[in-house]
Amino acid sequence: MLVEQWGIRVPARKGEEVRQSLLRKMAIDLTLKPRREGDALVFPILDWREGAERCGFDAMPGRPELMRHELVGGIAIMQEDDPAGAAQILASRPSLHTVLFPTSEVTGEYRTREYGVLAGTPTTRTQVTEHGHRFTVDLASAYFSARLSTERQRILAQMGTRETVLDMFAGVGPFAITLAARAALVVAADINPHAIELMLENLTQNRVKNVLPILAEARRLAGVLPWKFDRIIMNLPLAGTEFLSEAFRLCRHGGTIHFYALVSQEGEHRDYIRELGGEVIDERVVRSYSPGQWHAVYDIVVQKE
Repeated sequence: MLVEQWGIRVPARKGEEVRQSLLRKMAIDLTLKPRREGDALVFPILDWREGAERCGFDAMPGRPELMRHELVGGIAIMQEDDPAGAAQILASRPSLHTVLFPTSEVTGEYRTREYGVLAGTPTTRTQVTEHGHRFTVDLASAYFSARLSTERQRILAQMGTRETVLDMFAGVGPFAITLAARAALVVAADINPHAIELMLENLTQNRVKNVLPILAEARRLAGVLPWKFDRIIMNLPLAGTEFLSEAFRLCRHGGTIHFYALVSQEGEHRDYIRELGGEVIDERVVRSYSPGQWHAVYDIVVQKE
């Protein structure tokens, strides 16, 4: 059973040298088995560092096999309500402080879910380190996905300098804070006041000054914002199509929209995007979501009327 964790990819010829370095720094996750991928080795590490990516790893042979879980900062999220398995996970990882089990689906306009504490400190709040940034998150009060860290870096790499960016469903600010490194201005909107509170905390601790947080419902943004944006992030996969026309209203001609959606077939939203006046320049799978469904992103260029 694969466990998702941060991994660092190195040439196989340097594998032992890197492994010893990670051991000295107490950075390697000894509960998981390194992966071989062609001429490269991928080592599981306990926390993010430069060049890290999210990977799936097998449990190390000879160690108790841990129940399936996802790591978000110092919190492990299990898929089963198993207190004994939770205690085992907590004991296996010194970086963990809490093990949770979701007791509801992601619901409501705030995109939140409820959790039960299976082991450790009774909290849903933690710190996540990602590509040099630190994010305070509270899983029960505001949406956050560590699995989109690669997406944030992909979009950052596409950006020109001094772009204006709108994040329509910003949550605690991971996209906004990441993209601020190249942007002239990032407007980060969310309808959830708890998310905005956490975003303000994250802006302060990351010393980011060119992000403008806005507590607002996405349909009202075109009526209150005076700008057309070079780039728009739409990370609302369960209901994003309801707001796609608003994104087109807010994006300049020739600008880019990154539209995240749950799909059950390739090209599912292409016709609607074309009707709105957009051209899909890339469609890619971000991750699997459930049997027959996956989380996809459409990179869209807004055409002239």
